[in-house]
Amino acid sequence: MAKKEYDVIIVGGGPGGSSTAMFLKKNGVNSILLVDKAKFPRDKICGDAFSGKSVGIAKELGIVKDFDKVPHEGVYGVIFSSPKGTTIEIPFPGSERKTQSKPGFVVKRVNGDNVIFQNAKKQVETLEEFTVTDLILENDYVKGIKGKTKSGEALEIRAKIVVGADGTSSVIAQKVGEGALPPQHQVIATRGYYKGVSGMSGNIELHFVDQIMPGYFWIFPLDNGLANVGLGLLTSEKQKRKLDLKKTQEEIIANHPIFRERFKNAKIDEQGIKVWTLPLGSYHRKNHGNGWVLVGDAASLIDPFSGEGVGNAMTSGKFAAKHIARALKENNYSAQNLDAYDKELWGAIGHELKTSHNLQKLGSNKWLLNLVIDKAAKKEKVRAAISGMLADEKAKEKTISPLGLLKLILT
Repeated sequence: MAKKEYDVIIVGGGPGGSSTAMFLKKNGVNSILLVDKAKFPRDKICGDAFSGKSVGIAKELGIVKDFDKVPHEGVYGVIFSSPKGTTIEIPFPGSERKTQSKPGFVVKRVNGDNVIFQNAKKQVETLEEFTVTDLILENDYVKGIKGKTKSGEALEIRAKIVVGADGTSSVIAQKVGEGALPPQHQVIATRGYYKGVSGMSGNIELHFVDQIMPGYFWIFPLDNGLANVGLGLLTSEKQKRKLDLKKTQEEIIANHPIFRERFKNAKIDEQGIKVWTLPLGSYHRKNHGNGWVLVGDAASLIDPFSGEGVGNAMTSGKFAAKHIARALKENNYSAQNLDAYDKELWGAIGHELKTSHNLQKLGSNKWLLNLVIDKAAKKEKVRAAISGMLADEKAKEKTISPLGLLKLILT
């Protein structure tokens, strides 16, 4: 590290933080330090899906082709199963298998995050294996960070603006007074890597299983015959039912009629089943203040229905960079000036998050899920409606409106 003062310090080198760094460079900011407590490549517990939104931002940054250099698996559609066991396959709109038009892919975060971070590292100064412990506060403004290197050396590094991109348990969020979310706006999820799951078909799979509603069990295809397998359930529901989610996952795999044959010869890797928390965008967290902004999981932007967070993390990085660059030009780092970041971000993704929250609530209705998936299994029009809502936010909102659901049921 060449100096102890920067225009911007970004804490966290994941997709949100690294995207913020690269978009800041695009906006003409040069004095940037990107710090992370880990040494890249590093693992991140996740479903590993890289959505169409993520692909779009990666294209804007000019890094999307770099994902072809690491192991990944293209996905072309989604398989749903209802609580009663009806299964449907729905292609993503415009996708063509075995072509360049794959709308998304699944890539282990240890590889995918490293692609994004290494591209940022080429453009900005980085400091890995640095643990942030506190903020520098002066006159109610954040003025930098305090922390320790791997060797234990204590450092204070100053900045005009600090970006909290340090994930679910964000130190930056905690230090500015933003603690854990209410349990009804968090999901507890599991992840295990399995080899030898049969019936993989180039689709992501979302299965609505009785034991974990409102929530679902997923199987996502990875490279070399691997699958990312997990489940997610609202923290409030897990607490109410006192579930051990690792055991629940093992029981579903061993006993559920859809999965027991598919997993008969499957083996989980040496990491076993991991558990982590997802802060949902159904809660609009305060994401800026005097001299600071939050992006990604630190800003609680995970889609309440799909559980996907990378796309919104990268999107928040894009908007944060735009407004930080403006604030630097204006020499005004006040909460009031940075409020434009919140307005633009939530103007872009807030409606989508609200719709996904409503879809999450519908996901607790077993009767409705059974009915709609039964209809989709028999009717092309219903499958087409669901396919449309997967790609288009207005179509999604229209489909899950009371009138739209009635049309689906009566089709």
